[in-house]
Amino acid sequence: MSTTQKNILIISITVVVLILLSLGVVLSGHITMNDDYTMGNTPGNLNNGGYFCEADGRVYFANAYDNYGLYAMNPDESEMVKLSGNSVSSINAAGKYLYYAMTSDGSSGSGLGYLAHTEGIYRSNLKGKSTVGLDRCSIVSMQLCGNYLYYEKYDKALGTTLDKVRIDKKDRQTVAKEIINPNCYLNGRIYYNGTGKDHFLYALDVSTDTPTVVWQGNLWNPIVQDGYVYYMDVSENYRLCRYSLNNDVIEVLTNDRIDMFNVYDSYIYYQVSSTDAPALKRMRTDGSSQELVREGVYQNINVTSEYVYFNAFNETTPVYKTYTYGPVNVTTFDAAREAAGVDIE
Repeated sequence: MSTTQKNILIISITVVVLILLSLGVVLSGHITMNDDYTMGNTPGNLNNGGYFCEADGRVYFANAYDNYGLYAMNPDESEMVKLSGNSVSSINAAGKYLYYAMTSDGSSGSGLGYLAHTEGIYRSNLKGKSTVGLDRCSIVSMQLCGNYLYYEKYDKALGTTLDKVRIDKKDRQTVAKEIINPNCYLNGRIYYNGTGKDHFLYALDVSTDTPTVVWQGNLWNPIVQDGYVYYMDVSENYRLCRYSLNNDVIEVLTNDRIDMFNVYDSYIYYQVSSTDAPALKRMRTDGSSQELVREGVYQNINVTSEYVYFNAFNETTPVYKTYTYGPVNVTTFDAAREAAGVDIE
């Protein structure tokens, strides 16, 4: 082989290597997009902090026994692993990625999945690695709507706005300069109650970011499921009701004043607000089979296909649980405590 041929061969090999390296960089930065109707978590979970999120046979959760660090497990609580030491909330999951709000720096962590002192919203892979910051901000709530994250963003100077960012970190913008809860997303529309001049039910079309009035009710925290809107009735002491979108009929599910609720499949879990008999209860979505879960004042009612998780008001631990569908049997979330290495006091 002549010198000229050798030089040509070396140059050719170098070009091929550079092309492959460039292709690798491009592919490593490629984000797999979702179906437009994909949502990241149930509205009921997100209305209760978004501390648990189930997707494709795994449950991703903020472990209260470990400063709300990000963990993953099977729905039956087996194969539990720690993904990140950072404190998280508003967890969303879809496809190959996790999305969450980081509420503070974590107590421990390492590797690409660990970031310190960086409050904001983030995307990572399902193992908590390859973490990317999407917006450095304080948020109230967040929902994955197709390929965009819609989030209530709080700024000391500007107040609370509804913002969005595409999952590849592009097209970040303010959608509305008002308080809009994005948690209830269904079939291309975000359903929310008004917070300014009225408490009507609105729907925001995410293809145009245009709102329309759906129903002139007086409601709070709407959850739309199977043709019904489940909501807290502002005009009647925050009792729990549902409204039929098809038949224009209101049903009162309980006359108890409630603080919060979560709708999951055929069940509603709700916290009764009472000075003498506060309690976490559950019932069927038609209001039947009302039963006591546990006496007391509870919050952060998050539901998975196997368990309902909750904790006492103003107390991070213990975390309690009961079966989602089976008989009420309240115990503590010991698997999470043991995984965090916390001893029983």
